[in-house]
Amino acid sequence: MFNRFLHGFAFAALSIFAAFSVFTVLPVFPASADVLGEKVTLVFDRALPNVPGKSMKVQLVEYAPGVSSIPHTHPDSAFIYATVLEGAIRSKINDNPVQVYHAGENFFELPGDHHRVSANASDTEPARLLAVLIANTNEQNLVINDKE
Repeated sequence: MFNRFLHGFAFAALSIFAAFSVFTVLPVFPASADVLGEKVTLVFDRALPNVPGKSMKVQLVEYAPGVSSIPHTHPDSAFIYATVLEGAIRSKINDNPVQVYHAGENFFELPGDHHRVSANASDTEPARLLAVLIANTNEQNLVINDKE
């Protein structure tokens, strides 16, 4: 069963890589005031046919210059693979050191990880990343912000 899941995940990941060429030429959307310079768009949501109860959900995350996300987690069912499409992203997961990922670089988050820092590393240029989540199909709330 786990082998089937890995094969399905590998196939799905290859499909997403094929789509990268489309996403890398998309224009950067102006940030709306209600999200303070961060825009998250669900661009793909599909049940995995060979892994009942699991889906691949893909989010395009766009940061205006100098903008960061609220510290957050993701559903306990979610495994996340993220790749930077444009600019540079500053990231801190759990108690690991802060790292900066540039366009073409990637990182992952395991179920239960705490994403303490997710930010545009530039104060002058926009940044975009594509986050691929494998999560429970019925999961709707993909980002759980820390309470203030």
